[in-house]
Amino acid sequence: GDAEHEVLGVAPLERARPDQLGLLADRRYLAALGGSHAGALLVSEELAPEADERPRLVVAQPHAAMAVLLEHFHPPFREAPGVHPTAVLGEGVRLGEGVHVGPYAVVEDGAVLGEGVILRAHVVVGRGARIGAGSVLFPHAVVYPGAELGERVILHAGARVGVDGFGYVPLPDGPRKIPHVGGCVLEDDVELGANTCVDRGSIDETRIGRGSKLDNLVHIAHNVRVGAGSLMAALVGIAGSTRIGAGTMWGGQSGAIDHMVVGDGVRVSAQAGITTEVPPGETMMGFPARPMADYLKAYAATFRLGELRRRVAALEKEVQRLRGAGAVGGGDGDDA
Repeated sequence: GDAEHEVLGVAPLERARPDQLGLLADRRYLAALGGSHAGALLVSEELAPEADERPRLVVAQPHAAMAVLLEHFHPPFREAPGVHPTAVLGEGVRLGEGVHVGPYAVVEDGAVLGEGVILRAHVVVGRGARIGAGSVLFPHAVVYPGAELGERVILHAGARVGVDGFGYVPLPDGPRKIPHVGGCVLEDDVELGANTCVDRGSIDETRIGRGSKLDNLVHIAHNVRVGAGSLMAALVGIAGSTRIGAGTMWGGQSGAIDHMVVGDGVRVSAQAGITTEVPPGETMMGFPARPMADYLKAYAATFRLGELRRRVAALEKEVQRLRGAGAVGGGDGDDA
């Protein structure tokens, strides 16, 4: 196509304008191509031969390319360095170069903010907490005392890091709280969605591995370890002291009971519940979660239950008929 054609953004095919790239990454959207006003296409190598003659950018992985393009067309807004007059800084706070502390943010005694950290309105950083360079905390995020965030960590609105874990000893006069004095560490490039909570350890530490991404409303309990590069969709819940390997993927509303071991590269489908240890590379479905092949066989069998009930009922009826016939026949015989 025309290499001089100028584009200013990326949009879905059906909404793209003449000054935008229309995204064509899936065969299901080929039907929308004819009616699209997109001035050019961002298209996969597989679908490029089926696209029309308009200018195109052909790539192996359109979504990966789109991420790069969106960063180019929509660079993130960077707040000016400085401390808002309504912010509160405790004693011994250390601020790196280029830090921004927004309105009504609170940074307690001894906390450390690395270079270029951004705290937006109403963020609270607890006593002695450490926030790594380039991290961004959105409004109302809270980092509890002593928690540690690596570099380029993102906490979306309402996220909580270093919260007390759910630990109590049942006693005759009621549950007694177990003090949680362990650590809570988010390694470099971790991102937590809105209202996600990561508990601190009891006497151990809770750790989220480098590059892991947790969606909104995820809960990580005390002493859990999540391996590097793991992905968790909304409403995932991981109970205490579970160990999760690197590169795992968790569908929405899935989870694991306490003290489980989940291997590297495991895939957990939506609403699945891990109740046993899972070897590396397995795909788990259902509750209790089982390997995908076993789950699908069992699920397929449920569609045959009606037929099986009818067959069993017919067999029972036939057995009853034969028993009745046998009883009648036995009464007619002669004793010899």
